[in-house]
Amino acid sequence: MEYTKPFLTFEEQADLLIKDRGMVADRDDLIRHLQDVGYYRLSGYWHIYKKHGSDEFWEGTTFKRVWDMYVFDRQFRLVVLDAVERVEVYMRTQLAYLLAEQTGPFGFLDRNNLPRLTEERYEHFMDKCHDACGRAKTGEPFAKHFHDKYGDKHDLPPYWMLVNVMDFGMVVTLYKGSPVPVRQLIAKELGVSTKVLDSWLVTVNTVRNICAHHGRLWNRIIGNPPMIPRASEWHDPHEVKNDKMFGTLTVLSYLLERVAPDTKWRARLLDKVLKLSRRNQERMGFVGNWKECPYWKPYLPAPEPAEE
Repeated sequence: MEYTKPFLTFEEQADLLIKDRGMVADRDDLIRHLQDVGYYRLSGYWHIYKKHGSDEFWEGTTFKRVWDMYVFDRQFRLVVLDAVERVEVYMRTQLAYLLAEQTGPFGFLDRNNLPRLTEERYEHFMDKCHDACGRAKTGEPFAKHFHDKYGDKHDLPPYWMLVNVMDFGMVVTLYKGSPVPVRQLIAKELGVSTKVLDSWLVTVNTVRNICAHHGRLWNRIIGNPPMIPRASEWHDPHEVKNDKMFGTLTVLSYLLERVAPDTKWRARLLDKVLKLSRRNQERMGFVGNWKECPYWKPYLPAPEPAEE
């Protein structure tokens, strides 16, 4: 099918939304925000206010409501990215330590030390390692120092340096390719199976990429949803489902109990989520008796005392 939608000026975009589709907005204010953020990016936040099967908005839909959700999502992504960073750093640290201990500082140079990677995936991974180190030499002092001092003998640094120039996708590949004992040790420390941890790391990396590219996250359906463990606390008294952000956030909450037990992350997250309307909480998957979930209940703010 040929794409036939014409180019519209910011003014024409505003008129389309207000006059043709029924959005309630100050025209000048709407134009300014369209200029700053763009029609296409904002469209992800007004889609939920459209009538089913139509481009028209439900009566009373205001641009302020759309803009408030855009601002919430921008702040929400920053909070989520903080949790992702803690998980990422933990995985870098554990993998570097265990792999160097068991296979040597440069164990990655022998494909047999990453036995779960096919030859093709191993070669691709090593190419990415060389690319990452090449970029790091111009911006990371430790990478430049290693290259200047040891570059005549080593193209790549040892594990404990190498993991710190990898992106998270490479870290996930490194974990997936590691020997079974290494994978099991890390998963055991986190209290889950290697299969569950595999799933979680892919989900966390997907979320990280959405955040890094400033994508809509708050009501996103994640393409790589996390596997929910069979342990009872994931199902009783509240069934944690993986189809919306609540499931992914619960996984992050669980992981932070183990990798950053003193963090105030949940308080910051819940402060934002609990200010949303009930309907928008539901769109994120905060439904039913979610407050009874053991990975959230201890961190909920105390209820305000009743007035006398």
